[in-house]
Amino acid sequence: MARQLLIEIGEDPDRSGLRDTPERFARWWREFSNYQAGQVETHFPLRTDGQIVMVSDVNVWSLCEHHLLPFSCTLTIAYKPGKHVLGLSKFARIAHRHAHRLQVQERLVRDIAEEISKVTGTNDVAVIGRGEHLCMSMRGIRTSALMTCSVFDGIFRDYGPPREELIKIAFPRG
Repeated sequence: MARQLLIEIGEDPDRSGLRDTPERFARWWREFSNYQAGQVETHFPLRTDGQIVMVSDVNVWSLCEHHLLPFSCTLTIAYKPGKHVLGLSKFARIAHRHAHRLQVQERLVRDIAEEISKVTGTNDVAVIGRGEHLCMSMRGIRTSALMTCSVFDGIFRDYGPPREELIKIAFPRG
């Protein structure tokens, strides 16, 4: 496939700089799409007295399923724990698990929210994603921009203190 792509764009896949490119290209795709997040269900017993746990600035890369070009996304994830808290690294593992596939940003944040809800046992989950898409900044309009999308479930669904706290952390005013 990569060899044919090189031919289609007018390159010589047999020239010295490109000879190994098809294999490197295939290896990268396998590495990216076969990402193994590891265990994501690690919990720690802890009484939180109604606290909200937020993890912000989780950076992931994904691939636009419409153009096969990368997009980067910075995530803020929040939830209200019950009788235990989720291990900190598990948020990034879950985010990467869903990012390492052909994706659209709207589905990415929804998939992350659903898995956080499943592993924590709470519906009080919110995920905000801010992404820059190379399919927009490198082709078409060729303008960089950030797309923001969000999922607000449980206590975050309605406007009120939990949602306001999350918004202040996700979008600090400089």
